[in-house]
Formats: sequence, structure tokens, C-alpha cells
Amino acid sequence: MAVINVTNRAGKTESINGKVGNTLMEILRDAGQDVEAICGGCCSCATCHVFIDDAWTAKMPPRSEDETELVEQTNAFKPANSRLSCQIKFTDAMDGLAVTVAPAE
Repeated sequence: MAVINVTNRAGKTESINGKVGNTLMEILRDAGQDVEAICGGCCSCATCHVFIDDAWTAKMPPRSEDETELVEQTNAFKPANSRLSCQIKFTDAMDGLAVTVAPAE
């Protein structure tokens, strides 16, 4: 399993194992990392909003129009870093990924 470095809403950073093939949202939610994922990963609620670390943003798949629309409506939107974790399929190439869970809306 590959590792994800997660900073939670309290500012604590923890390394967790990520199962390749799952979405980042599933991994974070199952590890108890403050990701609510109310819609279950359907790209319709933004409760899985995270900030991708600057060193990783260029390595992520691009945001879809739907994802962009949802994250732009959040209070904590960061144009270069905001992503919905439900829209990122975790791969071996993401080993060491660093993310911060966005503030609750």
C-alpha cells in the first residue's frame, strides 16, 4: 500500500496507508480523517473537500467542470489546491501524497 500524509482540521499530520484503486475520499473517510462524504462520492456535496499540497497539484488528474463548480462555491476555495477527494482515484504514483482536509462548511 502507498502512503498518504494527511493534515486534519486540527492541524495534526498523520501518515495513512492508501489502497490503490480506491478514491482518496474513501481512504480518508475510512481512516477517520474528518471527511464526511455525505453524497457517497457522487460529486454533489463538497463535504470531501481537501487541499492538495503544492508539490502534488500538477500530478493530479484535472478537475471536471462539476468538481470545479462545487469547490468554487466553498468558503475555503483555493484555486490551485482545492479538490473533491471523491474525484481522485488513488494510484501507486501518488505514494507520499500530501493533503490537508479543508475546513467544514
